[in-house]
Amino acid sequence: MAPGWVGVFLLAGVCGALEELQTHNVSQKCMKDINTFLWEINQDKPKEYAVLMYDAFGKMGSGVEGGNVNQPGLLQQCRSTAGPGFCGQYCQVFLKQGAVHYFVGVCVPDSCGEEDVKKLLLDDRLQLNLMSLVPPLPSILSNRSAQEMIMTHCLSNAPEPDASGVACMFVCCVMIAVPLAATLFTAIIGSEQSRAVSPTVEFPHSNSGPNFYGTLKTNGLSSCERNGGTPEENYRSSSVQWCTSRRCVYGCLQAFSLQTTCRSVFSFSSSVTCGSYSSLNGIRVLSLLWIICGHSTQFPVINNLDNYKTWRKRVESSPIYIFTISGPVFLAVDTFLLLGGLLSARSLLKSIDKAEDKLTLSLVTDYLFRRIKRIQPLHLFIMCLTISLISLVHWGPYWFPFMDTMMDCKTYWWANLLLISNLLPVHEICIPWTWYLSLDFQCYATTPLLVYFYRLKKSVFAVVVGGLLLMSTVASAVTTAHLHLPVFQPSTMTSENYVLYYYVKPYTRYGPFLLGILMGMYLTAKKDPLLNHKWQAALGWFCCLSLMASLVGFAYFLKETPAHPSLPHAVYQGLHRPVWALTVSWIILACEEGYGGFIKELLSFSFWVPVSNISFACYLIHPVFIILYNGLQETPIHYSDINFMYLFLGHLVLTLVVSCALTVLVEKPFLFLKWSSK
Repeated sequence: MAPGWVGVFLLAGVCGALEELQTHNVSQKCMKDINTFLWEINQDKPKEYAVLMYDAFGKMGSGVEGGNVNQPGLLQQCRSTAGPGFCGQYCQVFLKQGAVHYFVGVCVPDSCGEEDVKKLLLDDRLQLNLMSLVPPLPSILSNRSAQEMIMTHCLSNAPEPDASGVACMFVCCVMIAVPLAATLFTAIIGSEQSRAVSPTVEFPHSNSGPNFYGTLKTNGLSSCERNGGTPEENYRSSSVQWCTSRRCVYGCLQAFSLQTTCRSVFSFSSSVTCGSYSSLNGIRVLSLLWIICGHSTQFPVINNLDNYKTWRKRVESSPIYIFTISGPVFLAVDTFLLLGGLLSARSLLKSIDKAEDKLTLSLVTDYLFRRIKRIQPLHLFIMCLTISLISLVHWGPYWFPFMDTMMDCKTYWWANLLLISNLLPVHEICIPWTWYLSLDFQCYATTPLLVYFYRLKKSVFAVVVGGLLLMSTVASAVTTAHLHLPVFQPSTMTSENYVLYYYVKPYTRYGPFLLGILMGMYLTAKKDPLLNHKWQAALGWFCCLSLMASLVGFAYFLKETPAHPSLPHAVYQGLHRPVWALTVSWIILACEEGYGGFIKELLSFSFWVPVSNISFACYLIHPVFIILYNGLQETPIHYSDINFMYLFLGHLVLTLVVSCALTVLVEKPFLFLKWSSK
């Protein structure tokens, strides 16, 4: 027996439908193929292609009350069908019914464009019949609201790379090919040298070429240097300075070769990382894991869950989830800002000491250039990689929450190049998670000015620092009160103003970086320990742990988005990030002065060193894997603790493996590259 909806359609008259559609400018080929499909499905024994196309339509399932409102259908099954003169094409119809926004996947002939599909579904004559292909939600679930169409979108059966995608893929291939070629040439030259001279003799100042292996002994640099150190200075001090063009080529080959970069990345020795601040390795890695965990949970929640309401109710009702899901997970970003400020001050002060205690314009220029050289090669590589994936990957029905943002790269790529992307409206940021790099560099650029005041006069420095810290705190509190901003993530995700005016702006996020600068100045200049008695350390640890617990706990108690200006929300938003930075500063200080106990041993564990070395690449690449996973899904994800634990672990393993490759192939070569001859 034919399906009921087809019988209703035929009773209305296929011929009448065809005539009516012609008046609405639906293409003749589309009309012909649509009616061929509908006629075939009405037969007692329809052909397989028609059955598969009909089966690929999205249909309402259970759990609508829990958030399962999207009806994606079967994308791949639709694309695999082949009718008489046409193939199946998957389209999404975005609808609104009351307060519910959702989409339905439909399978139509590939001769129909997006406007054709829209006209088919909006046609007054055919609405009763064709709308049965995208039936409205039952009135019991939608408060008897009428169904409204927002837009339609058809996913092409084959991706069509555009010029920007091809160009970006070429750039990525070149950036990978150069280190591989350098590795091969380095191996060949090293082999020739080993045959020409005794392998037991080293030539640290040989005129015949670089010492390819002897120069690697002190090159074990970590991501601590990335946050303020000077790896290229260490490289110069331990390697040969070449003057001729041939020797410069040898130097570049060595800098880009895996023989050099791998040794620096995979070292387990903490003596070459962060100077004496070995606890920073553990702090950095644990903060990174916290961020990856938060993103692994946050990204699918945007549109991929079939039980969103259940998830939100569980998160908001249980304080356990605030550690991995709610707002405090992003305090890890403030930890990175603190470490960046600490290491930037330490690096600049050491450079001043080497320059005979002079803070010159050339020194500041070199200081800023080193920072750009550290972050931009890998940053631009990830940007090119993401643009390439957009145009080459067969995206699924859940691509759209991320695609529009990614496409901004074609318009606003220059903001990433200039490191000012966080100053743009959030919906215009190319590769959204790179806002941190812009914020970090803007904060980093203030370090020379603060060091200048520090060396000029301590009282002036104190006034400037106090004023900046006060302005950042007040700006955060006033913005929160004026815009009624939330502090808890399930509400934050629905508040564009939270990101637009607060989360990514330097005037609200500067506090932790400023405290990091102060911490770096103190640790660099101090001669005597601050802690001399165990009771001081015990009191400090009690205050530190109590404040940390309070910051996380208050986020749970302030989980409701305020309808009016709220003093508790404003005070919390203004203070919680600087206070968090103070607690982490205490941990660093206690560990460095011998009062860290088992926490010092945990944070200084040698396992953290190689992971810390690749942490920058981990931060940049892990959202790509999460977006790929979500965007390729054909069905929604069901939230459960075990499901999201496996998602986190899967994303983490892929991130670590690929980050190792990106660090040695893209990031490290530019750190070791020698820019001048002396």
